Amino acid sequence: MSASGGTRAIVAALGANLAIAASKFVAFAFSGSSSMLAEGVHSLADSGNQFLLLVGGKKAQREATPQHPFGYGRERYIYAFLVSIVLFSVGGMFAIYEGYEKVRHPHELEHWYWPVGVLVFAIIAEGFSFRTAIKESNELRGKLSWSQFIRRAKAPELPVVLLEDFGALIGLALALGGVGLALLTGDGVWDGIGTVCIGVLLVLIALVLAAETKSLLLGEAAGAEDVKKIEAAIVDGETVTGIIHMRTLHLGPEELLVAAKIAVRHDDTAREVARAIDAAETRIRTAVPIARVIYLEPDIYSEAEAAKGPDPEATPGGPNPHPTGH
Repeated sequence: MSASGGTRAIVAALGANLAIAASKFVAFAFSGSSSMLAEGVHSLADSGNQFLLLVGGKKAQREATPQHPFGYGRERYIYAFLVSIVLFSVGGMFAIYEGYEKVRHPHELEHWYWPVGVLVFAIIAEGFSFRTAIKESNELRGKLSWSQFIRRAKAPELPVVLLEDFGALIGLALALGGVGLALLTGDGVWDGIGTVCIGVLLVLIALVLAAETKSLLLGEAAGAEDVKKIEAAIVDGETVTGIIHMRTLHLGPEELLVAAKIAVRHDDTAREVARAIDAAETRIRTAVPIARVIYLEPDIYSEAEAAKGPDPEATPGGPNPHPTGH
């Protein structure tokens, strides 16, 4: 994902949410609607989330240091994970608590035109923000469905904004329904029920975001298409005759580590192997520009060794060959 594209979507969402939050709190002050209060806190939490994404993007641009030799690209994942925590605690749990209190102690809405007017304005503003996020995402997702794009995206900003805006629009519809039923029936319990539904929705979205960003924090491999491009780029059929095994890892949304053990001929000289490795690295970077850290280890291919299959003890996270105490 281009940084500019993600930033445009975040800024659009931030501007919309700040304006919406202010209008919702005004509507709550005049009407006493708990749905308006929950939605106001929701928009305020979303604004804080977008600020966190901007901070994460800025911090991720820092140069690598001896202590962090692979740079700070994963800062974007960390701040996206913080977003899910904020959305869960500040947005979701507060709304559920406020709705529960309103169900227990309902009261009639006052100045109903305030919440209704604000909700209509908020739907328009959130729709603009959602449209911007969709436009930016369409440039990247290709033929992927929306659910696949959210699951597979290596840059967290657009999936976060998409889910936040989608949740905001559904939440506004729930708030409008709760306020409408409260006005039609004269029973403020409906306003509380709408608020609880908003809280449950936010908690579910927060859990989805947490699961996706946790996977990115743990470290994800390159996408299937990029892996195929890298494999095709490594082998030249002359000096590099094959790939014995390969690992890829996203150091950040736009930085990929490639480590591979490559097969070379037994009679190749060290000079020939070195030149072949340099050429393979150039081909990899041409095929997949985000492959910025590349380690290629030459080895002599052995059919007997290959027949044994992969060695689990050579795989990160595999069995410990020397358990503690032995």
